[in-house]
Amino acid sequence: MRELNELLTKLNPMAKEFVPPSLTKQGRNGGFFTVADSFLGAAGYFPVNEDGGFRWKKSFGPPQGKLRINPRTSIAQREDVIRRTVYVSDIDQQVTEEQLAGLFIGFGHVVDCRICGDPNSVLRFAFIEFTDEVGARAALNLSGTILGFYHVKVMPSKTAIAPVNPTFLPRTEDEREKCTRTIYCTNIDKKVTQTDIKLFFEAVCGEVLRLRLLGDYHHPTRIGFVEFVMVESAITALNCSGVLLGSLPIRVSPSKKPVRSRAVPRQQQ
Repeated sequence: MRELNELLTKLNPMAKEFVPPSLTKQGRNGGFFTVADSFLGAAGYFPVNEDGGFRWKKSFGPPQGKLRINPRTSIAQREDVIRRTVYVSDIDQQVTEEQLAGLFIGFGHVVDCRICGDPNSVLRFAFIEFTDEVGARAALNLSGTILGFYHVKVMPSKTAIAPVNPTFLPRTEDEREKCTRTIYCTNIDKKVTQTDIKLFFEAVCGEVLRLRLLGDYHHPTRIGFVEFVMVESAITALNCSGVLLGSLPIRVSPSKKPVRSRAVPRQQQ
C-alpha cells in the first residue's frame, strides 16, 4: 500500500495522458497546452521554452492581435437605434423618400429615411429613423394615412437602417454643391439610351452637364444620375416623376451623391 502511495505521488497530474482530449490543444512542436495553461495565459503568463515547458514570464503589454470590442456595448447601441426606427409598408411606387420623410417630420427630427423594395413593385416599404424614441412612438399614429394612392402602415421596426457607404457621399464642398444640381432617376426603360435621357431632360428642364446611366441585363430597368448646369433645372426635373420615358414611367428624386464621370460634350452651335 505504501509503495502504491509513493508511486501515485510521483505522477504528474498535468501530463497529457491525464487530461481529456477535448480539453487539450496542440501546441508548438507537438507540445500540449492544458486547461491549467489556459488559465495562466489568461492571467498574462506565456511559455518561454520552445518545447512548451513550464518556465513562464509575465507579459505587461496588450494582448497580441486585434483588440476585442465589447459586444454588449455594440448590441446596446444597435438596440437603441432600432427603438428609434419605424417600419413603413404599402408605399406607392411614385412616392419619393423626400415626400415620405415630409410626412413624418411633424412627429420629430428625422435622421434618415430609406425606401426599399423592387422599384417595379406597386407597393414598397421603408425605414425611418428619428433622433429619439418619442418621435418613433408618435409616428405610429400615422398608420392608415393615405400617401399617394394607398394607406401606409407604420409599425415598430425590428432592424436598423444599414449605413450608407461613405465613399458614395459628397467628399468636398464642391461635390455637395453638385448634389443640389443632380437628380437620381430610377425605373428607366432598358431600351432608352443615354442620349435619349439627355435630350428628354434638356427639352423639359434645362441644359445637362453630366449624365451617368447604370444597370445591366440582369435587371429589368436601369438607374441614372443627371447633373444640370443650373439648380433650377434640377428642381424642375423633380416634377418629371411619373412621366413616360420609353415604355415606363420614370421616378425622379434628389441625388445624395454627385456624378463622378466625364462631362457630356455640349453640342456645337
